[in-house]
Amino acid sequence: MPRPDSYNGNPNVKADGVEQQFTKHEINEYIRCSKDVAYFCENYVKVISLDSGLVPFKLRGYQEKMVEHFRDNRFSIVLACRQSGKSITSVAWLLHYVIFNADKKVGVLANKGATAREMLGRLTLMLEHLPFFLQPGCKVLNKGSIAFSNNSEIIASATSGDSIRGLSLNCIFLDEFGFVNKANEFYTSTYPVISSGKNTKVIITSTPNGVGNMFYKIWEGATQGANEFKPFTIRWREVPGRDEKWKQETISNTSELQFKQEFECSFIGSSQTLIASDVLLGMQAQVPLKTQHDINYYEEPIEGHEYVLCADVSKGRGQDYSTFSVIDISQNPFKQVCTYRDNTVSPLLFPNFIVRAGKIYNQALVIIENNDAGMVVCNSVYYDHEYENTFTTSTVKSNGIGVTMSRKVKRIGCSNLKDLIEDSKLHIVDPETISEMSSFEPKGDSYAGKDGTHDDSVMNFVLFAWFVSTDIFESMSNTQLKDLLYQEKLMEMEEDLPPFGFVDSGNQVPESFEKYEEMVQDIQRWRSL
Repeated sequence: MPRPDSYNGNPNVKADGVEQQFTKHEINEYIRCSKDVAYFCENYVKVISLDSGLVPFKLRGYQEKMVEHFRDNRFSIVLACRQSGKSITSVAWLLHYVIFNADKKVGVLANKGATAREMLGRLTLMLEHLPFFLQPGCKVLNKGSIAFSNNSEIIASATSGDSIRGLSLNCIFLDEFGFVNKANEFYTSTYPVISSGKNTKVIITSTPNGVGNMFYKIWEGATQGANEFKPFTIRWREVPGRDEKWKQETISNTSELQFKQEFECSFIGSSQTLIASDVLLGMQAQVPLKTQHDINYYEEPIEGHEYVLCADVSKGRGQDYSTFSVIDISQNPFKQVCTYRDNTVSPLLFPNFIVRAGKIYNQALVIIENNDAGMVVCNSVYYDHEYENTFTTSTVKSNGIGVTMSRKVKRIGCSNLKDLIEDSKLHIVDPETISEMSSFEPKGDSYAGKDGTHDDSVMNFVLFAWFVSTDIFESMSNTQLKDLLYQEKLMEMEEDLPPFGFVDSGNQVPESFEKYEEMVQDIQRWRSL
């Protein structure tokens, strides 16, 4: 028979409005638990162990530091290896937060609604095994929410753009945020929910899921001190039972690449990205020297240097971005020195920014993609602003100003871009461009940003990489693409030629001669590119 003071027939949950008679020991324990999350967890919280079933929650060293991190910081972001207990530790902290703090509303959000409800189920299990003197009493308890007598509440939801819109939350917990689809949209709509309060909290946890996503951006900002989030890392060596032998066994059963991402907390780009993962990881973003009129300047113009400005045009309706990058082609390697990125600027206004940057950088050659709204920008730059150093193929044809991004142009541009970056002939410094490069993946028979991301800044460089294969670029820089990319390879091959000296004493062709002819043929192939 259920206890009369239990909630809805559940003998393990105290009902709302129940008067609790405390013993002196219970009062002391309540006070101690309220002040010490670790003590509360280890003495009163129980969790399910795969090997032993229901057991007391004994915190590991890093888990004790983790709950202290949540307590001491308003914005926390946790980068953790697989199966480290980050989620269960976070849930235990949230339970403590709502029990010992009145009038708090918490959102538990995950990439899927079912996952969020599972997290709430873990919290419910912890609640059911607390003694009644620690429970505040329960008003509502279901798979989607829990409401307590102290007016604190926890809700579970998926991370959709409108999942918590309109709610007032004191704390948001985002689990496995690196795997959330359209995380940018969700975070943009979610942040105002908690930013208005002075003591509201945000807790984000995840294992790495490549670079370029929202979790990666927030983590990088936290480690560089560029935002208010405070980083916390859990690595595989900190988890009991994991040693070198375990590492080698895990790698042999999976792969070294997978181990680096899931256990060494390494942000590795997708193996399908246009640019190789190891190259993406080596890219270092820089902070602009200055930003004026929404234009980021990474390097001042240098007298006598040649510059190329490549622009991609959107409709300015808050979706795709209008972007441009200025590239110094007098440096070796070529270097990105200036950027612009805005998804609300009108095609009628965008030419002003292009012309301004072009003039600053020694009357840079301006190359504009003329597809769709791009033609409006091309005509405005060339005719209205009378910017003469605009790339044109004809002033008579309707599409003679700028470049039409055809399949052929994009194919050549993508191929050349990969070679330029991976051979260290092109230096990218803008964080948004690097982020977009990290999610620029195959789509059909071409490349594009993966779902939920943008590729407008990358397209500046696809256009530039196509341009470097043209005669105009060769005349500007006195450099041919094949020489730029393959000169070192040719020199290496020529230096490796064996000394030409042997005596042919029969009909058998000496091995050295065969190798010599192979190298000669290789050199001829490279030079014919």
